[in-house]
Amino acid sequence: MINYLALIIAIAISAVAAWYSIVGLIAIFAAAAIPIAIMGTVLEIGKLVSVSWLYQNWKQTPVLLKSYLVFAVVVLMFITSLGIFGFLSKAHIDQTLQGGDNTLQITLIENRIKNEQRIIKDAENVIKQLDTQVETLIEFSRIRGPNGSIATRNSQRGERSELNGVIDKASSSITTLNDEAAGLRKEQLKLEADVGPIRYIAELFYHDKADRDVLETAVRWVIIVIIWVFDPLAVLLLIAANQGLMLTAKRRKRYYSRKGSVELKTKDILSID
Repeated sequence: MINYLALIIAIAISAVAAWYSIVGLIAIFAAAAIPIAIMGTVLEIGKLVSVSWLYQNWKQTPVLLKSYLVFAVVVLMFITSLGIFGFLSKAHIDQTLQGGDNTLQITLIENRIKNEQRIIKDAENVIKQLDTQVETLIEFSRIRGPNGSIATRNSQRGERSELNGVIDKASSSITTLNDEAAGLRKEQLKLEADVGPIRYIAELFYHDKADRDVLETAVRWVIIVIIWVFDPLAVLLLIAANQGLMLTAKRRKRYYSRKGSVELKTKDILSID
């Protein structure tokens, strides 16, 4: 029973690996999707048949044929793994593009906010200078007259209005930019939540806060670990299933052979009697 289960699981893993590989290869050679799908399917079936045939006929197979088939199986495993790598890499890239890394946009908005804040600060400094002029005149009791503080205040009215307009406009821009940045930060938090597991894996090995480059390296290593055990596991399970089925067939053959011998001996004894 376990041998048939191993055979079924080997075929299932191989089928999934073939599907991922074909999709990955189509992503690499997008201009020939149907030919790539046909080629990948046929080669995957050929690989499984080659493995089974080689195991069952290893001793009587000529060295040259045996060497080529082993080489072909290894190359096909490499191609399948390459296709799986392409598929998983594309899936990761699509996830990143869909979520979007808003770090650069957030940084640009923060710089624009700083510029607007600088404009407000400069305008407020000019208003303070105008206030200082008026306060100086008041301090020296020069309030009335063409050069008094009241006249000076009135002469500053246009400039003050313009400066207040600059401050109001900059403040409005800061409010708009803050709202835009809040939306981007929310999307960024969602993206960071999506990559949270891989971030923990990266920080487990690198011991530092994982930046974008570290995350990309961690993703590549996870994909490599997956392909190390994907198609090779299918091939080895297929070999194990073949071995188990052949041993079972040999045991069954021995059993029936012994059973036949006992029956023949019984018949011989009865015939003598």
